[in-house]
Amino acid sequence: MSAHVEVVSSDFRRVKVKVSPGTHLVDVLTEACKKLNLNADKYLFKHKQKAVDLSAPFRTSGLVTGAKLELVLKSSSPSVVSIALDVVGRRLTKKLPSHMTLWQVMRQFETAEKDLNITGRGSPKPNSGNSGSGQLYYEAPVVNILGKEYSALEDLQKTLSQCGINSGSIVLRVAFRNSDKTLYEAMEEISGYLKDVAPVETEKQEETTAPALSVSEGPKPGGALARPMTQPEAAPAPEATSTEETKPKTTTTATEPSAPVESSAPAESNVAGDAMDIDEPSTTATAVGRIQLDGVFSAPSSSTPIAAQIFEEESVYEPTIAHAQLRQQQLNARSQNTRLKSDAELAAAAAQEAAKLAKITTVHIKVRFPDQTSAQWVIGREETGTVFYEAVRGVMAHPNEPFKLIMSGTKTFIQEDGKPLITNYRLKSHELLNLMWEDEASSEARNAAFLKSSVASKAQAVVVPKVPKETEEQEGTAGPSTIPAKSEKNSGSGLDGFPKKLPKWMKLPGRK
Repeated sequence: MSAHVEVVSSDFRRVKVKVSPGTHLVDVLTEACKKLNLNADKYLFKHKQKAVDLSAPFRTSGLVTGAKLELVLKSSSPSVVSIALDVVGRRLTKKLPSHMTLWQVMRQFETAEKDLNITGRGSPKPNSGNSGSGQLYYEAPVVNILGKEYSALEDLQKTLSQCGINSGSIVLRVAFRNSDKTLYEAMEEISGYLKDVAPVETEKQEETTAPALSVSEGPKPGGALARPMTQPEAAPAPEATSTEETKPKTTTTATEPSAPVESSAPAESNVAGDAMDIDEPSTTATAVGRIQLDGVFSAPSSSTPIAAQIFEEESVYEPTIAHAQLRQQQLNARSQNTRLKSDAELAAAAAQEAAKLAKITTVHIKVRFPDQTSAQWVIGREETGTVFYEAVRGVMAHPNEPFKLIMSGTKTFIQEDGKPLITNYRLKSHELLNLMWEDEASSEARNAAFLKSSVASKAQAVVVPKVPKETEEQEGTAGPSTIPAKSEKNSGSGLDGFPKKLPKWMKLPGRK
């Protein structure tokens, strides 16, 4: 007796789909939606109110024959999937959206890894008898997802969601299969197919595909990727040669002008610093642009933190009735079921957050240095990470040493790029950053003073405002803190039956 599952749609229509141990559930979904005349891309399975992993085969899904699978609508917004790409003995990981195709996933990994070539590999045809001609044949990628292979170009245009991958993590194993097509013919066919499938994304595909068209030799022993080489047979085809040779050149020339501009500012400041230290502020001001240095603060003179020097009565740390009631309210709130926000509510919350962020025009950023000195800048909405890093280098005694800026209380690094700081990192009115040396920084820079002399001379001490303390008349020794009752009744007990003075077992450990 063959196994089967029963699929129930939202309008209570039922269909039976025959399965075998190796049948993948994404194929079951496709077959069921075909019988119900529905679009399989918009639905997923649930079994006993739990989402079913569509990428798994029936054998490992945990389902039994005759299981009832509910057909429910899929969320319109794509989810994030953790992808591990296993290719030629290497494993690379990246988090990508579920609406990305398998071809785009491979191109994403190719773009991130310079020496990785998946979609444009070529190798001499084995046992061809004319190995000396230099003709290369296309090696087609084959993606294996839990035993199911995707090799045809049409299959590689399926999204992760269409392959049954909607959340969690998955391993994509990529192998290569020799074909009878030459590398040039295969690249022409792929380019034409991608233009027909996605004409809107043609320019992006050409920009990212050009570096991947470098031809490689066959796989070397040990599983290492082959070194790129030029194709001798490509000379009669001028169009292919121009696309493979000119596009990488235009990409490099487009980025070359920005490199001297970024490096010129610190170079000028270094020359000025060697000649005369007092002339550096003017050079720094021209390099920084609109960023203003709002203040420089010296390191604290005492090794004991100021917070540790403040004396507090022991009664401050004793829990009161108000603390117990607040804790009960928190526990009651956590025990209540809460509804998840819909897509419209999430979009409205994001729009509200963006509106609040758009109202912020300036932000005060204070950077704390390794020697506990600090400096503060005022930035606008257009200031980028590159400009701010240059501003920090303008006050350093060793501006050529590598460092990184970390947002206080988080593990978020401020990247040195061209993205605006306020919108990219959602900065508020006042922010604190910690400067940390990179591993490549020299010991001389680590042990020396961080600020250069012209900036350190303007440093001022940090003034800690004194919080006014309420004076209380104390007779003898202070007793334990209690809350007075609201009424004369029940003077021996507090609110809701709680005693005024909590028993010893409810007090914080280590307190008398």
